[in-house]
Amino acid sequence: MPWRCGRFDLPFEQRTLVMGIVNVTPDSFSDGGMFDDAAAAVAHGEGLARSGADMLDIGGESTRPGSDPVPAADEVARVVPVIEGLVAALPSTPISVDTRKAEVAGAALAAGATIVNDVSAGADPAMFPTVAESGAGMVLMHMKGEPKTMQIDPTYDDVVGEVHEYLRERMEAAVFAGIPAERLAIDPGIGFGKTLDHNLELLRKVSRLRDLGAPVVVGVSRKRFLGTLTGIDASADRLEATAAAVAWCSARGVDVVRVHDVAEMVRVVAVIDAIARVVR
Repeated sequence: MPWRCGRFDLPFEQRTLVMGIVNVTPDSFSDGGMFDDAAAAVAHGEGLARSGADMLDIGGESTRPGSDPVPAADEVARVVPVIEGLVAALPSTPISVDTRKAEVAGAALAAGATIVNDVSAGADPAMFPTVAESGAGMVLMHMKGEPKTMQIDPTYDDVVGEVHEYLRERMEAAVFAGIPAERLAIDPGIGFGKTLDHNLELLRKVSRLRDLGAPVVVGVSRKRFLGTLTGIDASADRLEATAAAVAWCSARGVDVVRVHDVAEMVRVVAVIDAIARVVR
């Protein structure tokens, strides 16, 4: 069954889909400030689509470790012009909004977005009703705590089991709120309230999430744990490390990879899909 996202049906069973990242923030961990002008962000998104992105994820609030919340009005002002521009320029490309605020999600959906990517998995009480009414798809992500404090000594007894149970519960809550199960995807939240060992354990056992029956989305692109493993401080220089993690995810049944470097990761997953998908 495809992942149903508004007017789009995304056939995630056939191959690994690539979600391109368009940050319109001054302070995102990797590309903050590079595309905070709407015209530049739209042009960047168009370039990612030409490079093979299956969908684009537009974010107006950095959720990097230690980041502060952004007022909803500021977030709306950042993302809506970009979404409107991309919907007009790329009518056949699904546009996602990366937000944990229902007010922002509603404005983005009205502007033409068809996916809500929520790092808090619907913590805002108005989020599920907003998504349910729109018919959009939704990504439910696991995050332990808040971005400001999530990396301060996160602990788990069983990180894989706890993330799995949390996502199961959030899926159940979303369905109860009126979002059909076929519109939901799940994300284990690599780097969101996890140590290096937690991230590695989740990636080793990421295929366990598939029994929840929803597309699995994973974002590893340029993340700090890759810098820790490779000794590379500059996030933009973590291309090879990102490629390795994306290849691992694709080979183990992850359905959507969320990345900055679209052209390179499209080539990575094309090879991995050719080798591994028939044996999943």
